Amino acid sequence: MTLTQQDWRKLRYPILGLGGALVIVGLLVSLADQYRTKNEIAVQTQQNLLNQARQKFQSSGLEKETIMQYLPAYNDLLASGFIGEERRIEWIERLRQIHAQHKLFSIDYSIGLQEDYKPSFLPNMGTFVLHRSIMKLNLDMLHEGDLLSLLDGLHEQTAPFIVRDCEIKRPIGAVVNSKVLTSNLKAVCEIDWLTLRDPQLTGAL
Repeated sequence: MTLTQQDWRKLRYPILGLGGALVIVGLLVSLADQYRTKNEIAVQTQQNLLNQARQKFQSSGLEKETIMQYLPAYNDLLASGFIGEERRIEWIERLRQIHAQHKLFSIDYSIGLQEDYKPSFLPNMGTFVLHRSIMKLNLDMLHEGDLLSLLDGLHEQTAPFIVRDCEIKRPIGAVVNSKVLTSNLKAVCEIDWLTLRDPQLTGAL
């Protein structure tokens, strides 16, 4: 079948209409595909945010449990003076109390400047910084028990410390007299008073 020029003229508008319709359909399909892709991306983004929120919620729950578990121990360390600024006045006052309580002989002491302390047995302190102040003690004693009473009393109500060195000597010419209470021994000790601080927390305050 051969189409004449007149037939082509009659079909021109329907063909143009069909072509336009195909173009419109193609555009609609393309737009629909873009819309679907955009929605999928939005849904995935929301899902990721939801997952992050769930993780944060679960993490916050674990952090809360950890805080509640260790809070009493932390408060005890805070009350003892181990965490925070050193409390030299309290150390000295405790020495005086122990001296009076146990009726000890003379106690001489001196405390050096505070310094950073990085012991080998604590290789990783995280963000915390350990400090120490060295106290030198000279204690006249009736017997060795006086030194134990002093150290035990300090352990009970002060910040943690380490007895670095302690030497007990009998003074030259000392004579033991059971009828008179006199100092028979002399102890010379060095004590490391320890305090712990977090520089980041200190800076925030």
